[in-house]
Amino acid sequence: MVPIRGLHHFAYRCRDAAETRLFYEDLLGLPLVHLVRADKVPSTGEDCPFVHIFFQMRDGSHLAFFDLGDNVAAEPSANTPGWVNHIALRVDSESDLADARQRLEAAGIDVVGVTDHHFIRSIYFFDPNGIRLELTTFVGSDTYMQAKHLSAREELDAWSAEKQARAA
Repeated sequence: MVPIRGLHHFAYRCRDAAETRLFYEDLLGLPLVHLVRADKVPSTGEDCPFVHIFFQMRDGSHLAFFDLGDNVAAEPSANTPGWVNHIALRVDSESDLADARQRLEAAGIDVVGVTDHHFIRSIYFFDPNGIRLELTTFVGSDTYMQAKHLSAREELDAWSAEKQARAA
């Protein structure tokens, strides 16, 4: 397999590109750096007017959104709890996490957390499209992460065996 160098972008549907820009650029501070406007889908040739907007993170990766022009947001999955599907974005420190929480709450955004996951601390909230976001900062140790790296496959195999036993 060719080496995968990192994330270029993760794309979601949005209800309204202007509303989404306001949230991601003005509130979260991710600059709008690119917009594609087309009447046909390049990969399939389907007729579907859209704009595709890209917000850049400091590592060069992007969050991207499609506005299909119909003011409809993507529907959540009926078989998946609302806390499962989310995008986790990294911040530098617990102080940055606290500042983000304060800024979001001042803008009227409901925020859950700070949640302590032992190696990261996080806050959770929803964007205007109903997409769950997590801001997180690393608080663990290199020793902890090295140990988890060494045990991850074994822990996954144990989970898979337990799951299979429950299904039997």
